[in-house]
Amino acid sequence: MDTELKFAVLIDADNISDKYIKIILEETANEGVATYKRIYGDWTNPSLASWKAVLLDNSIIPMQQYSYTTGKNSTDSAMIIDAMDILYSGTVDGFCIASSDSDFTRLVARLRESGMQVIGMGENKTPKPFIAACNQFKYLDILYSNQQKREKESSSQEKTFRTVPKEKNQPQSDLDIVKQAIASIVEKFSDEDGWIFSGKLGDQLSKRLPDFDVRNFGYAKLTPFIRSLSEYDIRRISNGNNQQQIYFKSKDNAAK
Repeated sequence: MDTELKFAVLIDADNISDKYIKIILEETANEGVATYKRIYGDWTNPSLASWKAVLLDNSIIPMQQYSYTTGKNSTDSAMIIDAMDILYSGTVDGFCIASSDSDFTRLVARLRESGMQVIGMGENKTPKPFIAACNQFKYLDILYSNQQKREKESSSQEKTFRTVPKEKNQPQSDLDIVKQAIASIVEKFSDEDGWIFSGKLGDQLSKRLPDFDVRNFGYAKLTPFIRSLSEYDIRRISNGNNQQQIYFKSKDNAAK
């Protein structure tokens, strides 16, 4: 049985916006599990104040690095030192380096020399050498733009029908978060025909939303909850041992 890859997520607060945090963590969850979540910057600087709520909500540890000199080299150095400490600890299989700064190019190359899987994340302005040094690179501004478009489309559809009975007393805002996570997981992990195994969906939901529990929405099992959303087809396949494997598929996908 394959085990999940363990990643250290290191974020450069000096040039990564807090609006990207959901994408950073989701993209990491697509590849494995984040065992380290750290962000680096001078937290006495008012320009980083917007990160405060984001850090608490996502259990990210802020690493204080005072700006001893003009510029952000001190923050870069702190990230590099921590990355090497984590590398030598032998507790991770890879790193997610969130920054648009080319100063991390050599660090990424060094991590890969040690057999680490390195996922880079930054904006379109990220220098090519840094991008080329990574195993994978995610353009946060493009992913964010696409995410905003999907959320607007989802919001407009919500006005036409209600997917969960009113007696379910879970706040609608929490339901929206769950629905967006489900849609993202299905899009990423479904097969060529659009089907995703229920076990895979449940596993990914627990990684992205630690507090997710179908009982919070009035259901005992995942399948009835998914059925209540009225957005997914359900297929049951017998494995020959009087047991069934359950798969889900987006109805939008089925219509295409």
